[in-house]
Amino acid sequence: MIDFIESGLRTIKMEVEAVGLLSSRVDQQFSIACETILACQGRVIVTGMGKSGHIGNKIAATLASTGTPAFFVHPGEASHGDLGMITKADVVIAISNSGNTNEIVTLLPLIARLGIPMISMTGDKHSQLAKAACANLDVSVTIEACPLNLAPTTSTTVTLVMGDALAIALLEARGFNAEDFAFSHPSGALGRKLLLRVKDIMHKGDQIPVVNADKTLQDALIEMTQKGLGMTTIMSDDAKLVGIFTDGDLRRIIDLKIDFATTSISDVMSANPKTIPQNMLAAEALTIMETASITALIVEEKDHIAGVLHLHDILRAGVI
Repeated sequence: MIDFIESGLRTIKMEVEAVGLLSSRVDQQFSIACETILACQGRVIVTGMGKSGHIGNKIAATLASTGTPAFFVHPGEASHGDLGMITKADVVIAISNSGNTNEIVTLLPLIARLGIPMISMTGDKHSQLAKAACANLDVSVTIEACPLNLAPTTSTTVTLVMGDALAIALLEARGFNAEDFAFSHPSGALGRKLLLRVKDIMHKGDQIPVVNADKTLQDALIEMTQKGLGMTTIMSDDAKLVGIFTDGDLRRIIDLKIDFATTSISDVMSANPKTIPQNMLAAEALTIMETASITALIVEEKDHIAGVLHLHDILRAGVI
């Protein structure tokens, strides 16, 4: 009976060794490939058949999400109309372990006619594909992890790693940063942290709890209850922010036996409340809340109340 663990470990060892040999092949050809892509005014078109196509699809996706516009074109479909997706401003990355895949070789005269550069990723640097390329990235392996040496295993892993090396080298050359990445991933956690601004999720307009400074504590409590944020802003006659009153303030004065109906809110409010600008990142606002152990912040613009941001707003937006 087969030893599953031994088989799995053997496969991993073979693929790790094959990837390790790639270091010596990141050479002048690799530099030419990077320079060619950086000079591209259009998109990078990645193509490949079978398992190479699956790897090509992933490489194209990685390039696109790291600052290099790219997409995958199936070589079979390219011969039946999809070649129209390729323009004279583009660059082609063609992937084939043998370097002689018929569906891709068929495209070579058409790519040459467009006059666009082609980068190849092959397991044979003497193949048709490698010879036709302006740069050939050597992804050859001595043996597949498959015991029959047939199923693309080690070769596809090596090709994928070479594609990642290409994408990251280009990312660094472009100065691509975390905020750029967020724009490509607006629905992801990083995107929400780096793109979502306070103004996007704050309470504004009639949603803002606000009472005039000459109102009573009772008026303030009614406003807090209606707006449901556990606090209210206090403003002056000229609509400028002068203070805040929160559930915490209420707990602190509850034993003072004051008359809620006659006590002015200005006598019990907290003056000079912590405020933030509406263009601040929601993630930064969260840090302020955590540091100050508070659950709400007043959004202020030019001494006027623009909104209120509550911890629950940040939670709902998925910033955490």
